[in-house]
Amino acid sequence: MACKCGGRGGFYYTVNAEVSFDRESTKTREFLLRNLSAIRIFRNGFFRSKWRSVAGKHRILSMDAREKSRSTILKSSKDKRVPIFVMMPVDTFAVDASGSPRIRKIKALTVSLKALKLAGVHGIGVEVCWGIVERFSPFDYNWSLYEELFKLISDSGLKLHVALSFHSNIHSSNGKGGVSLPLWILEIGDANKDIYYRDRHGFSNNDYLTLGVDEVPLLSGRTALQCYEDFMLSFVNKFESYIGSVIEEISIGLGPSGELRYPAHPFGDGRWKFPGIGEFQCYDKYMMEDLKLAACREGKPQWGNRGPQNAGCYNSLPSGVPFFEEGQESFRSDYGRFFLEWYSGRLICHADAILAKAAKILKKYQENEQTSVTLVAKIGGIYWWYQTVSHPAELTAGYYNTALRDGYDPVLSVLSRHGAALHIPCLEMMDSETPPTFLCSPEGLLKQIQSVSKKRIINLIGRNTTERLDRTGLWKIHSNCYHSQAEVVRSFTYFRMNESIFRVENWNNFVPFVRMMSTDL
Repeated sequence: MACKCGGRGGFYYTVNAEVSFDRESTKTREFLLRNLSAIRIFRNGFFRSKWRSVAGKHRILSMDAREKSRSTILKSSKDKRVPIFVMMPVDTFAVDASGSPRIRKIKALTVSLKALKLAGVHGIGVEVCWGIVERFSPFDYNWSLYEELFKLISDSGLKLHVALSFHSNIHSSNGKGGVSLPLWILEIGDANKDIYYRDRHGFSNNDYLTLGVDEVPLLSGRTALQCYEDFMLSFVNKFESYIGSVIEEISIGLGPSGELRYPAHPFGDGRWKFPGIGEFQCYDKYMMEDLKLAACREGKPQWGNRGPQNAGCYNSLPSGVPFFEEGQESFRSDYGRFFLEWYSGRLICHADAILAKAAKILKKYQENEQTSVTLVAKIGGIYWWYQTVSHPAELTAGYYNTALRDGYDPVLSVLSRHGAALHIPCLEMMDSETPPTFLCSPEGLLKQIQSVSKKRIINLIGRNTTERLDRTGLWKIHSNCYHSQAEVVRSFTYFRMNESIFRVENWNNFVPFVRMMSTDL
């Protein structure tokens, strides 16, 4: 979860203070070529100057195929290059006077893409927003904006990581644009706020539909799962010619910010701030009905009336919160185990259902060597309070992970079943740089996830959580991508393209980093 991400800003259209991306492109290109050729390699000597382009030829593998090829994967990954994708800014799109989205500053974007290509970037990450494509009415898919954007990226010689996004990024855009859910969904939500996640106070936001409506036909006669499936089918039909050639990775949105989690730490609406433990998000009508059924099946109907009432609030610290400490009413009690198994289990079932549909839609591409594509699922990086016994921030987010229980194995088991790669965060983070008071351990979290992914034979895709363009941060990313005890990641997604990358002091670090990641070890 990118709760403190500094990489959510907008475009910056200069490479340094003197060279504007809005100027005539030939001059800019000449500058970039001179600038790139003059950039020093890192003094530590951890990349070679020779670099070759990387082609993504990874198929969606079944469990049997991946079991058979495990030894091959383990052997070949040690010499693997890691292509770099750079995520588009959150304010790539703006809404015009007619209420229709459009691409902002296309000329500047074009030069930005050329600069990244010259730097050795392999591809661009693009969020394909439900709120743009099916904006005005059900089944009215308008792909024209993405047709234009994909062509622009392809013409620049770059590949694509496409994130099919069923969430809103209004709250995470810091007032710099952003895209809501489809307008017709918001109209339904105005009449029935229970289609969104709710906390125990009844508060909600319209960033993502509650998984409680996955199988309830409230959305103009469709369930949420049917809406997601129809969207994915329309996307594949529209961009079939790009899949496997330009589009190399397709990430499926599973929750807020595209991550498989509950919105326990809502960003931007004032309810939560770091390092609060967050709150359980199960109080919409449909999830409460499911909780009651689960409690009755358990023979404890009284457990189905509400979630834990002794679990603090959004900005509580674990100390003094009974549910996250020892005691008869804690997370270790019979009730605590029941609730957490239900809460995390519903999230896993949500991922299972969506990924099953995605894998089925993309199945034909695994049968064709020329149109292979990687299916991707994204999880959050809840690293604060990781060094406690209860891991409270992870529990509220839906990861039943404690010092006594591995909560990521059942999540990755689902991904493994559907042949999905795992998009993991925190690759730039170090325990020594986090506040010791908050018992953070991004390195411990990453190590745990890497270990489980190795066991489950899952390809990894890395990303940063906070913006790092200094040598120390970039070197940390490199060392995590090529960790001696884990698989080399399939690719790395830098979050995000913004003004910082193109500042000369950062550009002089970023370019050698990109080329070093794309060079044979």
